[in-house]
Amino acid sequence: MKIQAPKGTRDILPSEIHRWQYVSRVFAGLCDSFGYKEIRIPVFEYTELFQRGVGDTTDIVQKEMYTFDDKGGRSVTLRPEGTAGVVRSYIENGMYSLPQPIKLYYDITAYRYENVQKGRYREFHQFGVEAFGAAGSEIDVEVISLLHMFFEKLRLKQTGLNINSIGCPACRKAYHEKLKDFFRPHLSELCNDCRNRFDKNPLRIIDCKNEECRKFIDGAPLLLDNLCDECRNHFEGLRSGLDNLGINYAIDPKIVRGLDYYTRTVFEFVSENGGSQGTICGGGRYDGLVEECGGPSVPGIGFALGVERLLMELDIQGVAIEEPPAPDIYIATMGQRAVDLAMQMVYKLRGHGVQAETDLMGRSLKAQMKYADKKRFSYTIAIGDDEIEAGKGVLKDMRTGDQKDVSLDSIVDRLKNQVNQAK
Repeated sequence: MKIQAPKGTRDILPSEIHRWQYVSRVFAGLCDSFGYKEIRIPVFEYTELFQRGVGDTTDIVQKEMYTFDDKGGRSVTLRPEGTAGVVRSYIENGMYSLPQPIKLYYDITAYRYENVQKGRYREFHQFGVEAFGAAGSEIDVEVISLLHMFFEKLRLKQTGLNINSIGCPACRKAYHEKLKDFFRPHLSELCNDCRNRFDKNPLRIIDCKNEECRKFIDGAPLLLDNLCDECRNHFEGLRSGLDNLGINYAIDPKIVRGLDYYTRTVFEFVSENGGSQGTICGGGRYDGLVEECGGPSVPGIGFALGVERLLMELDIQGVAIEEPPAPDIYIATMGQRAVDLAMQMVYKLRGHGVQAETDLMGRSLKAQMKYADKKRFSYTIAIGDDEIEAGKGVLKDMRTGDQKDVSLDSIVDRLKNQVNQAK
């Protein structure tokens, strides 16, 4: 039987890893400039965390989690997203006692059992940020502006920002009754998921993608028209802050996001490219989540960004990511004395940050030089008994064809300096 990667997973090969490393570097560097520090959380958590944190009415909890009992009989789940785990860490490690706001970012894998399609996998990668302790709209603006600047740095131009407010528990209590009154006459025509959501969380019906349900959803009352004064003022503060930074946006009253913990601000960045309409990333506030997970009453906001989806969008929009530079130096050898000397030289060169290689396959000199040419090394030098006796060899610039005699005693320093100058 041929062993293959499980459905919904994929290998990221050396030929493409530079693209992943590039977007990761840009994201980490930008988060650092915004004052967000990296956090690393476990791949699995106790299942209760996601039931309480993500919400037991969500598709994630009901249908998509990888949940199993460990050898101690405890139910654990592979993380389906990052926020709940970061909130758990914030509480468990007492970060609420530190000067606020606490601003964190992560670069993780996550796991959901869902239909596999282009850009969507069962093991996938996420960038995300979470900020705790700030209740005003200014932190909302900062988080959104971080994403906006990230896309600018990646030269991803065809993206649009959509914003909405889904209010607070007080707003939603009255709004839920309006929604129920609206959907009740059509309840038998809604899908099973929406009928289940009707009593527990009717707001989730708005997020249903079922075409039959959409016919009724499009005419439903809007939460944005039913905000309390505090939520309305918060939303106006968000709009004013984005205007102040010159960040364009559209108000989309149908955005509710797919997770139960959101409050007030919700937002999405969507592709405006004709060939790839869809959400690139999204997020929002979750002012009650820390308390729901057993911590104090602390406001929070964050976003999650699928890396697979991001890279696919970069491809569609024709944004090229530069391939890594060619390796630096290949030392070809003839004879055991040359092999021993070459091993010393590449060891020293690598210690100076130079990409140096020598033959490990017992190839002929001709085969070694052919290998160096295929691998696009910038420089080569061939060493045999004659070169060792003479104390010098010929250094060749593979890009220009130029050759020069160099002393073997000084070759490490010479190559180190030459490569570093070229970089």
